[in-house]
Amino acid sequence: MRLDAILPEAPGALAALDVTGVTADSRAVAAGDLFFAIAGAKADGLRFAPQALAAGAVAIVGETQPQGELASAPFVAVKDVRKSLSLAAAALHPRQPEKIVAVTGTSGKTSVADFTRQIFLSCGYAAASLGTIGVIKPSGAVYGSLTTPDPVTLHKALDALAAEGVTHLAMEASSHGLDQRRLDGVRLTVAGFTNLSRDHLDYHSGLDDYLDAKLRLFRDLLQPGQTAVIAADGDFSGRVVDACRARGLHLFTVGARGDGIKLNEARAEGFSLRLALAFEGRDIVVNLPLAGLFQAENALVAAGLALAAGAPPEEVFAALENLRGAPGRLERVGDRNGAPVFVDYAHKPDALEKALAALRPFAKNRLIVAFGCGGDRDAGKRPIMGEIATRCADVVVVTDDNPRGEDPAAIRAQILAAAPGAVEIGDRARAIRAGIDMLGDGDLLLIAGKGHETGQIVGKTILPFSDHDEARAALGELSS
Repeated sequence: MRLDAILPEAPGALAALDVTGVTADSRAVAAGDLFFAIAGAKADGLRFAPQALAAGAVAIVGETQPQGELASAPFVAVKDVRKSLSLAAAALHPRQPEKIVAVTGTSGKTSVADFTRQIFLSCGYAAASLGTIGVIKPSGAVYGSLTTPDPVTLHKALDALAAEGVTHLAMEASSHGLDQRRLDGVRLTVAGFTNLSRDHLDYHSGLDDYLDAKLRLFRDLLQPGQTAVIAADGDFSGRVVDACRARGLHLFTVGARGDGIKLNEARAEGFSLRLALAFEGRDIVVNLPLAGLFQAENALVAAGLALAAGAPPEEVFAALENLRGAPGRLERVGDRNGAPVFVDYAHKPDALEKALAALRPFAKNRLIVAFGCGGDRDAGKRPIMGEIATRCADVVVVTDDNPRGEDPAAIRAQILAAAPGAVEIGDRARAIRAGIDMLGDGDLLLIAGKGHETGQIVGKTILPFSDHDEARAALGELSS
């Protein structure tokens, strides 16, 4: 493809260059590629431009004119190199599913994306989802690790999904992905917002900066006249609504204060919820087969996304009664003497509190939780999560959770400072076994933090580890 078809900013002398690929990784450059020099937190991409040119890059793209040995190199100047990379990837991989919905928020993104995919499938559409648990499509699942992949990977995935015949896609939009322009070039139909609470403050300067990154989905990526589906009951919902109105978006709010789908009542019935809803002047009762009031919010955002994308209302509400929880989200993995064991991805304060609140009614005796906090991430949330665990559970086991480059004992100490009486067991496998060994009649165990993950990050190494596998192994050993 001609360079000027990918980058309109390309000067005339370079416009006719043939480009076969784009990348921001000098190690991945192949002959014919366009190299995007991104200034990151640790290094300026221009430092790696000589290697990219030596590997066959046809030109460099960046925001700063190169000097010295690169002064005469073929160069295209752009205002926003990250955005230009995304748009270039979209131009090279142009096919996308006809309907793409994206959801952002602190908690619930994975569940909403997966629920929306399930609703679309129930309505008869060829549907897929893309996010934290990977790509789930009609032909199978490809598990991954990033909520929002890099733009080249993302646009290749969109092109491949369209080639497979996928017409409806639900995807997660992380604050990192939005801030780094990874979703630019995605042809969105609808976007949704779940909630906002403390998370990723190792990356963002504060909650306002964190919210501002998420608002890019509505202020920059959705087009005026398109629909924003907003969970109306959260503390930050009003600010999201205001941003959507300023952009000229159509608002579809859900929840107890919702105008699109109003939640009149949510009543727990075992591990299910009975929802009394109002939609377009009609009263609708839905038996949602999921535990926890937060799942009602997730399901209603998913229903709103599907409705705004054109799915028939009768089929959407019928589909809610057959939803399955997303992997690693309040997932019951077994029982010991009738005491259930759940695995959940909750790794932030609000999510941990919601998970414990959801399970509390089912603990006839003690609610036990085993959790830790990740290294090289927001350290301020560690004592907050220790306090929540101690307040909301009867027994707390503090363990390791992806310590990365930090001292695991130091991370645990920060949690324990606000968790008096907690049991400290650094080895996560031993902690899970200890939690299961504690289970007695009427007890319930929540293993929180890693959910669907299949690795434990220690230093720069990912060691094989699964909360599911460890819990099931321990249950097997202790019951034999």
